[in-house]
Amino acid sequence: MSLSFPVKLPAAAATISLGREIGLIAKAGEVIALVGDLGAGKTTLTQGIVEGLGYEQEVTSPTFSLVQEYLGGRLEVFHFDFYRVEEEHELLDLGWDDYLDRQGLVIVEWPTLHSDLLPKHTRWLKLSHIEGGRLVESR
Repeated sequence: MSLSFPVKLPAAAATISLGREIGLIAKAGEVIALVGDLGAGKTTLTQGIVEGLGYEQEVTSPTFSLVQEYLGGRLEVFHFDFYRVEEEHELLDLGWDDYLDRQGLVIVEWPTLHSDLLPKHTRWLKLSHIEGGRLVESR
């Protein structure tokens, strides 16, 4: 990913736009970890990423389903939410390793809850509220 961070985003539309840029340059096998408080824009950024990969369907938070799959675009996207996952075996039982092996794009919200499952090459993006919008930083 060759975008320059940090990025200040004045509105949700700018978050979608940044996501589109990320989607356009995303590569097979990448993992993106999205860190941020509730309402920081993690799902909104994901909507833009999925859109940048050519998907036209609705993108929703996988909080209750744990994973949403978006198939049929330039890359398959596997959108995880670790928020409600209590034990790592829940993710392993769901097929976490299989998703990583499929060489799509894996996006994880609340990754710090089970960060030891993430590969070393994971791209970490932190979203935070700032006066006048949001800030996205790469770490």
